[in-house]
Amino acid sequence: MSLPEIVSREQWRIAREELRHREEAVRRARRALGAERRRLPMVEVDPEYLFEGGDGKATLLDLFEGRSQLVVHHFMFAPEWETGCPCCAAFLDQVGHLAHLRARNTSFAAVSRAPFTRILPFKARMGWAVPWYSSAPGDFNTDFEATVYDGGEQVERPGLSCFLREHDRVFHTYSVHDADLAELGGTTALLDLTALGRDPAGSEGLRLHDEYDF
Repeated sequence: MSLPEIVSREQWRIAREELRHREEAVRRARRALGAERRRLPMVEVDPEYLFEGGDGKATLLDLFEGRSQLVVHHFMFAPEWETGCPCCAAFLDQVGHLAHLRARNTSFAAVSRAPFTRILPFKARMGWAVPWYSSAPGDFNTDFEATVYDGGEQVERPGLSCFLREHDRVFHTYSVHDADLAELGGTTALLDLTALGRDPAGSEGLRLHDEYDF
């Protein structure tokens, strides 16, 4: 990988200032896009989805834990897999303490198609405390396009879906899948600020956090 050109501090300041103007334009565009996202219409969720978690069976309404909003991480973990997806694991590693979301009346939960008996030991291995539920054998993953059919086979997709609660009514407000998920923050956003940038191997270079050689 080639390294940046070596220049004087003054040359660096001039180049940095030029880039700062372009970054500001991007920030303005991002804020405008965020406002558009918040103006998206919403769809009422009619099916009675049933999940299994640490406290037994739960509905989608239960996942809100009494709060107004819910963010669901579609964590790729198919029923036949032994462990969850390393890319999804890298994303979940970066979620951090849920107190910051909960203080803003928002709950967070991971959902996978793997049975909860397989999710539980993997969650313990990773040291995560976030709520995590199995959606098997229901249609939650397919209805929210986290599991799709490709050539007749089921394929898992990483993503996030956002929901809003009004009393006992639940509405779907937003979803994002695949590569767009990496643009939301965390390690990828930090690496984009560095000279070497993201891992050139992309998601192929990701591992579970206890499998790195350091």
